[in-house]
Amino acid sequence: MAKQTIGIGTSANDGTGDALRVAFDKTNDNFNEIYADDFVTTARIADDAITEAHLDATNAPTDNYVLSYDSATSGFTWVPPTDGDITGIVAGGGLTGDASSGEATLVVVAGTGITVNADDVQIADDGVDHTQLAPRYTAVQDISTTSGTINLDASSYAAFNLTGNLTTATLNIQNMKTGQVIDILLSGTLSSAVITLADDFTTSAINKVGSNDLDTAGTNLIQVLCVDDTDSDAILTWAVATYTTDTSA
Repeated sequence: MAKQTIGIGTSANDGTGDALRVAFDKTNDNFNEIYADDFVTTARIADDAITEAHLDATNAPTDNYVLSYDSATSGFTWVPPTDGDITGIVAGGGLTGDASSGEATLVVVAGTGITVNADDVQIADDGVDHTQLAPRYTAVQDISTTSGTINLDASSYAAFNLTGNLTTATLNIQNMKTGQVIDILLSGTLSSAVITLADDFTTSAINKVGSNDLDTAGTNLIQVLCVDDTDSDAILTWAVATYTTDTSA
């Protein structure tokens, strides 16, 4: 309901205002709406109603301060951050606050794999294990596709095991990074295989190392090294050799 304004006339006792009963009827309706919507019993602040001018001048906002509601005074004040405002970074770490300046300092405590110096945080010597490496250096993908374009995503896998009996196929190497090496195992039957290497760079050179060719009578390993991952001038080198089960040195 929109607010009902009581008519008071143009001047005192000119007879143009609301009658007494009408005036108090409007008054009751206005109060009923206020109480029905809990405006009296529950404090409500309109969206975007608080500006800097409405804040307690003794606790004016400062960088890193947080707004806090004080139930005792039913008011809002700015308070500085305290220890523990940021948790879970490393055991013993947290956020320390300066009440006078409002500045916050992140405290990082050395843990497994981390060293903390006066002005920086570093990975400790021998602090990276196999479990910290990205999948591009650790994961293997089994692929049963035997023909057409077969995408090999080097951002997600370090090795690709093509288990199917390949026919005519293009091995499309994707997302290689400089210095990265991937292994492509051709463990299926290759008697009729015609294999071509490709990549997803805009412009690239794919160079073969050595004189070995694909041996369609055996199982083969293709290794690909990314020499340069510049999209307009990428360089990949590759070599192929057969492999077999053999435990003798």
